[in-house]
Amino acid sequence: MQIDLLTAPDLSQKAIAIHHRLCEAYGCPIAYFHNLDPLSELVSSLLSHRTKNKDSGRAFKQLRAAFPTWEAVRDAETAAVQTAIAPCTWPEQKAPRIQQVLRQITAERGELSVDFLTELPVTEARTWLETLTGVGPKTSAAVLAFSTLRRRALPVDSHHHRVAMRTGLISEKVSVGLSHKILEAQLPADWSAQQVYDNHEVLMLHGQRCCYYRKPMCDRCNILDLCPHGQQLTKAQQRT
Repeated sequence: MQIDLLTAPDLSQKAIAIHHRLCEAYGCPIAYFHNLDPLSELVSSLLSHRTKNKDSGRAFKQLRAAFPTWEAVRDAETAAVQTAIAPCTWPEQKAPRIQQVLRQITAERGELSVDFLTELPVTEARTWLETLTGVGPKTSAAVLAFSTLRRRALPVDSHHHRVAMRTGLISEKVSVGLSHKILEAQLPADWSAQQVYDNHEVLMLHGQRCCYYRKPMCDRCNILDLCPHGQQLTKAQQRT
């Protein structure tokens, strides 16, 4: 059967098989890398757009060191915020955007807090977050999954998306944004937040350590038998 003709149940079974295989390789459960409150995670996620983790991490730390509270960031001169987050990409765009988001939250909630999200179903919480400027599916999922809320939401980054596409879990025509709902729907409904987080982490790690954008290391891939793209590359290499 061709991968693009697989039915939803078949894809779900394949997603689970890939998950378990990669968990064996990278070790699950994987510890959460952040222990930030949801508002801090929101700012951290906004800083991370198109930025290496080490650089966005530096920008976040400098921002926290420069301003004692998020209210202070909201009310500061934009130039000062831009200086603080200089290590990230496009600080001249992210500084006013972050301030705009902080003002939006204050205007809508009457206070600068998103702790109320813990009381909402995940779908409603993500819908609300995505009304904020610059917040899309990846950021809304990250806020819920990575923060101390520890909710069941699946972020998809470029590495995760690449592995999912090459293994046939999603079509090559599906963008990163659209892939969130598709990939999360393939996971069992009874999986915990930790298991969903593990799924994101192992696919991301595989993209970073094996399934590279250029010259993927298919010869040492433990899911090669589940990856049509890798099988095609391997056959092509054997013919040359």
